[in-house]
Amino acid sequence: MADDDSKREDLTPGAPVPTGVPGLDYVMAGGYARSSLHLIEGAPGAGKTTMALQFLMEGREQGERGLYVSLSETREELLRSAKTHGWSLDGIDIFELIPPELTLDPQQDQTVLYASDLELGETVNMVMKEVERLKPHRVVFDSVSEIRLLSQSPLRHRRQVLALKHFLSAQGCTALFLDDLTQEIEETSLHSLAHAVVRLQQNPLQFGGDRRRLRVFKMRGREFRGGYHDFVIQTGGVVVYPRLIAAEHHTEYSDETPVGTGIEQLDKLLGGGLDRGTGTLVIGPAGSGKSTLCLQFLRAALDRGEKGLVVSFDESRRVLLKRAKGIGVDLAAYEADGLLVLEHVDPAELAPGELNGRISDQVGKGARIVVIDSLTGYQNALPEENFLALQMHELLTYLGQQGVLTLVVLAQHGLVGPMQSSVDLTYVSDNVLMLRFFEAQGQIRRALSVLKKRTGGHETTIREFLIDSHGLRVGPVLDKFHGVLTGVPSFSGVAESLLETRPNGD
Repeated sequence: MADDDSKREDLTPGAPVPTGVPGLDYVMAGGYARSSLHLIEGAPGAGKTTMALQFLMEGREQGERGLYVSLSETREELLRSAKTHGWSLDGIDIFELIPPELTLDPQQDQTVLYASDLELGETVNMVMKEVERLKPHRVVFDSVSEIRLLSQSPLRHRRQVLALKHFLSAQGCTALFLDDLTQEIEETSLHSLAHAVVRLQQNPLQFGGDRRRLRVFKMRGREFRGGYHDFVIQTGGVVVYPRLIAAEHHTEYSDETPVGTGIEQLDKLLGGGLDRGTGTLVIGPAGSGKSTLCLQFLRAALDRGEKGLVVSFDESRRVLLKRAKGIGVDLAAYEADGLLVLEHVDPAELAPGELNGRISDQVGKGARIVVIDSLTGYQNALPEENFLALQMHELLTYLGQQGVLTLVVLAQHGLVGPMQSSVDLTYVSDNVLMLRFFEAQGQIRRALSVLKKRTGGHETTIREFLIDSHGLRVGPVLDKFHGVLTGVPSFSGVAESLLETRPNGD
């Protein structure tokens, strides 16, 4: 009896109806509203038809009948579009209203009406009769732009859409009306008629793929998640990546024991290690060892049996595996054991919210350490660079609330001497590790220091570190040097105070 009551409650007007689009239900706080009209707006190619078909196929999976009323596309075009995604539209009714010159087969099984020969009122009446005959649960009307052309006046257009709205609501239909926004002046008069309005945008960039995002303008009687949310159209349909809101995610975790690196001198420099739930910014010039330092933290976590994620913008998977193996870290073995996920990201093709979606998905699967290499690549993936700090603030806050140790690599401009960063994220990071080159005795060497650690004490010293085939080593304090961070220090010690490279096999 409880199950029957629950089913009746789901069928009540206003109850959430799944959209069939991953991520969109979360944005709309459950989905569309049952027995209501929803307006999906967007320029041609924005993804309206794909989203509408997913809505009908989701209903088919739930045992609900779906009807697609098309004034702009033929049945064959819809079937071809579905086929590109590997879909079958069997069980979904398609009702065409198309001009006669587009119909070459008068013997086809599908009923065809000629919208060009009908007055507006007759067209609307035909749609109503089809709905009464089929009694669908879900209806897609594509598109209201055609009704606008037939109406020839905004007042008549609004009245006809209003008539359709009341009729479909009385029939218990959950309806999507698609609008391609082809008129020169933006039309918003239908917004007041719709229970919800979703706007799809497709923004071209000067380089790389188009950026797609959506915004829910309104949703009556429900607290939806406003603002812009990224989405992509891929094989299999539309996928929405909701904007990350860190305040909505919090997990209890233990942060009493710092996370060590397995290297005694490095842990000593860090005051015992890094605390869980903190974000660490690793900065330095190109080639100074930032990625290698992160690999040391990663290997220590993987050896403890914790799961890890590496998001690489700058290196391909093959190069990353080869470089890690060159310092004695076999990432492929950890990956084969299911402890590690390697994500190589193309900045030119990445939707900004897609990165957050990939990371949160892996965190949900148990990842305890995340390495982003590098922030420079992430910055290039954002169409509005001014928002990088806000994106990273939300991401680091979210990961911190999940108890994840996050390492973010940021390359600085220059090699020796004064350094500059393309973006300043030191204020949103809990820890800041700085790497530098310096010259001593005719050799280029590396120095490491901790500039900031919010959650505990740390050494204020500068130590040398060395990378060879055995991995990473951290030396004693460079107390005989002055001006190491300038790149050209003065030396008052002896050569024995510096690290020596160990030959292979030692």
